[in-house]
Amino acid sequence: MKYSINAQGVPSAIGPYSQGTTAGRLVFASGQLPISAQNNKELVTGGITEQTERVIDLIQSILAEAGCTLSDVAQTTLYLANLNDLDAVNEVYAQRFTTPAPARNVVEVSRLPLDALVEMDCIACR
Repeated sequence: MKYSINAQGVPSAIGPYSQGTTAGRLVFASGQLPISAQNNKELVTGGITEQTERVIDLIQSILAEAGCTLSDVAQTTLYLANLNDLDAVNEVYAQRFTTPAPARNVVEVSRLPLDALVEMDCIACR
C-alpha cells in the first residue's frame, strides 16, 4: 500500500509532490533542501557543514514518520552545487550514517533551489 508522508517540522512540498511516500516495505524521501526551521523560504545559516546537517535532520524526520531511522536507509543521492564540498559533506555523513553505510550517488549540479549547496533524497527499508 502506498501513502504520503507528511512529517511535522519538515517544510511542506513546494510543488506537486510528497515529502515522502511508501510502497510496501520501502520508504522514499523526496529531495530535501537545508530549509531553515524559522523561515521556510530561507536556508539555514552557515556553509556546507550546517546545510548537510540540516538536510539529514529533515530526512531523519521524514523517516521517523514512517517508523524508520537513518540505519534503515539503503540508498541516498546527494546533489552538490560544488564537488569540492564533498570532503566536508563526507565528515557529516560519516557521523550520521553507521556501518553498513547506504549505497550512495553523488552528482554535481549547476544550481539547486534557493541556491542551496546540497540536496539529498533517500530510500529506506522497514
